[in-house]
Amino acid sequence: MGTRAMASKLDQLKSMTLVVADTGDMQAIEAFKPVDCTTNPTLILKAAEMEAYKGFVDEAVQWAAKQGGSREARISAACDRLAVTFGAELTKRVPGRVSTEVDADLSFDTAKSVAKARAIIADYASRGIGRERILIKLASTWEGIRAAEILQKEGVDCNLTLLFNIAQAVACAEAGAFLISPFVGRILDWHRKSTGQDYTSETDPGVLSVRSIYAYYKAHGHNTVVMGASFRHIGEIEALAGCDRLTIAPALLDQLAKDEGPLVRALDPERAAAAQKPARIAVDEASFRWALNEDAMATEKLAEGIRGFAADLRKLKTMIGNRLDA
Repeated sequence: MGTRAMASKLDQLKSMTLVVADTGDMQAIEAFKPVDCTTNPTLILKAAEMEAYKGFVDEAVQWAAKQGGSREARISAACDRLAVTFGAELTKRVPGRVSTEVDADLSFDTAKSVAKARAIIADYASRGIGRERILIKLASTWEGIRAAEILQKEGVDCNLTLLFNIAQAVACAEAGAFLISPFVGRILDWHRKSTGQDYTSETDPGVLSVRSIYAYYKAHGHNTVVMGASFRHIGEIEALAGCDRLTIAPALLDQLAKDEGPLVRALDPERAAAAQKPARIAVDEASFRWALNEDAMATEKLAEGIRGFAADLRKLKTMIGNRLDA
């Protein structure tokens, strides 16, 4: 009897976790066949700079040129349209959901975030894409979480991103958010820089953060999906095998696809629900802001993440503006 080839780690992971691609690149999606896909302003900017997607940019610019309003308003409308065009293309390539991000510079404005999210959903609807295929991505600020609470009540599912602290996670769950994206690699980056130490996958502070959020959610019966994000190496992914969802960049998906070693399940909903219940965390606005203030890593990484996404959105706006003026 011949020895059967072991399933790749990617296939093993797919048997216990819903695998999501962290990319705007269509070719990568077709190669790795994830269920869902997430994008962000950085990924949209990267994709918009690729020759393969020049047509998407041209279409958004030509469409915006015909719109009324100020130059700024037309540029902003073109960027929104481009993000939805990418998202619409991605919905043809994944069976599940596509995450589309609300502008990072609206992270502290609940009303404007809600308005932007509704506009994104309306644009998808005008292309025949129902809201059940889309997740609206919002930063896990107090205001972003409040926006998610409003949108969820309207049947718009949200992905709360840039999440670094359990107080953020609890606030998201209590707001009824569909999904959270706790960032693993960025937590590791901060600790490496601040301590000068290196960490194994089992001592990795990003991994431990996601494990504690997962344990809390399952023990307290929260239905919000935990989707680990921002990975630096496949060890972090392996240490979270079994998490509800994991969103993974193409380079790491490729490594997992080529690795045929055994993958052990690290997170299990039944085990987590049966374990000793973590104490309930109360989150009103004051305690939420205090918890973040007490956590230097979360404060810095949340602010830096919002700044980074805003900077990439500005770059995209400059690129679109130059094209509009041409």
